[in-house]
Amino acid sequence: MATYKKRGGKPTTKAEKALSIEDESTTASIVSSLDGGASKTEEWVIKNQKYIFIIVILVTVSVLGFLGFNKYIQEPKESQATNDMFQSQQYFDQAVNGASKDSLFTLALNGADGKYGFLDIADIYSGSKAGNLANYYAGMAYLNMKDYSNAVTYLNSFSSNDDVLGPIAKGGIGDAFVQLEQLDDAYDYYVQAAQLKSNNYTTPMYLYKAGVIGLKLEKYSSALAFFNQIKSDFSDSIEARDIDVFIGKAEASIN
Repeated sequence: MATYKKRGGKPTTKAEKALSIEDESTTASIVSSLDGGASKTEEWVIKNQKYIFIIVILVTVSVLGFLGFNKYIQEPKESQATNDMFQSQQYFDQAVNGASKDSLFTLALNGADGKYGFLDIADIYSGSKAGNLANYYAGMAYLNMKDYSNAVTYLNSFSSNDDVLGPIAKGGIGDAFVQLEQLDDAYDYYVQAAQLKSNNYTTPMYLYKAGVIGLKLEKYSSALAFFNQIKSDFSDSIEARDIDVFIGKAEASIN
């Protein structure tokens, strides 16, 4: 019949007494070991508490410094940069929508009446959101003024996750390289612009441009793929209206 040892019972046989003494010895050894380890830990903490305190202070200062930087430096800087850019944005909008384009774009770039232009804002507020956006405006202003080298420089300095602005900046660089007759570079940027974000406006536009430049560079298979993507995925776009003609050109070139 199965039996079990009752907990808390006193050992009765000689063997049980020996086993009990061994258990007590083992338990005492474990407790002693734990106590010894705890004592060593306490000794280490006491010995190094000065350095531990310094580390805690440094971490605390770093966290508070970061929060303070955002609240008392970065946020006011962003607000000031946005205010400073207001007049330049107005010049830019007037240039896009009206006459005297070059003179208005120049005012937008360089500022007037004591107000900063996009070039100043991009420099003075470098690293801020407004400074980043100023790079975009400056690049597009130079592109409209046919200063293609500067357009490439400033648009390359702009970065954005926006569904439209990001692709347009890449595509603008592609447009500038076309005018500079650097078609390989133009092709690369058009492909980037098409693939950066997917939407019904910029994607078919830059797929089309990549395809057209691809034909000129004899990248016929790639061009055909771009044109077919427009036909299948963006059939309602402006670029899709005559896309069969370009598909035919690409297919004929391959054959």
